[in-house]
Amino acid sequence: MDKATSGWINGFIGVAIFAGSLPATRVAVAELDPTFLTCARATIAAVLGWALLLLLRQPRPRRADLPALALTAVGVVLGFPLLTALALQHVTSAHSIVFLGLLPLSTAVFAVLRGGERPRPAFWMFSVAGAAFVAGYAVMGGLEVSLKGDLLMLAAIVVCGMGYAEGAKLSRTLGGWQVISWALVLSLPVMLPLALFTVPPSFAHVTMAGWIGLAYVSLFSMLIGFVFWYRGLAQGGIAAVGQLQLFQPFMGLGLAALLLHENVSWAMLLVTLAAVVCVAGAKKYAR
Repeated sequence: MDKATSGWINGFIGVAIFAGSLPATRVAVAELDPTFLTCARATIAAVLGWALLLLLRQPRPRRADLPALALTAVGVVLGFPLLTALALQHVTSAHSIVFLGLLPLSTAVFAVLRGGERPRPAFWMFSVAGAAFVAGYAVMGGLEVSLKGDLLMLAAIVVCGMGYAEGAKLSRTLGGWQVISWALVLSLPVMLPLALFTVPPSFAHVTMAGWIGLAYVSLFSMLIGFVFWYRGLAQGGIAAVGQLQLFQPFMGLGLAALLLHENVSWAMLLVTLAAVVCVAGAKKYAR
């Protein structure tokens, strides 16, 4: 199997794993505090990532890599998990998944900013159109009801795009799974004390579904998914494999309907499709 094909396969596995993140977070946040959930998942994944780095005797990252690793950690270890957990207290996972249609665009924008590229005007045309579709959907759904959740989801998409772009750039030299492992280890001195500080007085109210949700976001969303995702980006190219993110909203909507029995309306499907089309157009003209 050639390197490019392997990259596409790894990238697709990563996207499929990430598609279950919001439904799993929705289940877990119903029984666990969002801050504790964010810190606990990062702590669990960091311990496992650290063990993996030690077991495979990976060299420490260079000092010059630390700023990018810190931005990666802020984006995908702290920012996206916390903001989505807070958002899912106000909106359903099906509603929030629509915003994932903007994630490839967010990643592309930060890649442009960090890489100094100058996209053609068509890029910004598709960008504005995609944002307009999502904003229009929020208004249609009742802005006064979900405004807080929608704003939290938009913030989550922005910081996640930053974390993806920084991590993808680092993966070219540091290695795919090493990037997320070192980002998790770098965040451990902050996340572990916060997890201990926010631990609930009792776990008696937490059901099996809540524990499964925590396990999924800790093991798969926070670590295993990134092992495949960053490896795929490194093997197949960031721009090419990054297109696979366009499948994530559809996978997530299907999981929300299948596992959580949430309503997936035609409006959700149409706006997700519109966002995907706009993101695809923006990605085409990013260079």
